Amino acid sequence: MGAKGEPDLRAGEMVRAHLIVRGLVQGVFFRANMRRVALENGVTGWVRNLPDGRTVEAVLEGPREAVERVVCWSLRGPPLARVAEARVEFQEYRGEYSTFEIRY
Repeated sequence: MGAKGEPDLRAGEMVRAHLIVRGLVQGVFFRANMRRVALENGVTGWVRNLPDGRTVEAVLEGPREAVERVVCWSLRGPPLARVAEARVEFQEYRGEYSTFEIRY
């Protein structure tokens, strides 16, 4: 519910988020775990390592609450990860993906 008991119209909103996560995020199963978390939450898109050896990029699409759960997870990542910085940009939903994949 939104303010004054009104329904939150954003609750079912479909969104897209572009994520850049830096730190100790490669070689610690970040991508595999993000895929698992995304699929558990019904989020589609992709995740990949960037060539600098310390950055992961992802695009997430789905219901706002589900995408926000995956974004929140990415702020800490799996147990061996050490996230130093995370940037997220919410964008217009495009409905481009049918699943969540790891890109190489």
